[in-house]
Amino acid sequence: MNKKQRNTYSALFAEPIRRNILWNDVVSLVLALGGQVLQGDGSRVRFDLNDVSLNIHSPHPQKELKRYQVKAVRDFLVNAGVEL
Repeated sequence: MNKKQRNTYSALFAEPIRRNILWNDVVSLVLALGGQVLQGDGSRVRFDLNDVSLNIHSPHPQKELKRYQVKAVRDFLVNAGVEL
């Protein structure tokens, strides 16, 4: 993982929940951790990592994750056993 991906990971777990986390940065983080990102119909996306899946809609038209999406990605990473 590079520094930007580590910063994205830290931002996901920051309190209070940040509102400026970019979708493409989260996708890059999941891929760097060895996960898969599968594009579904429309804005549907599935993240797979360590036998854990997260089905989520990519944010649109903006590029930043909403609070509930940050929480979902945070829970996904914890359930997948990711720790930095």
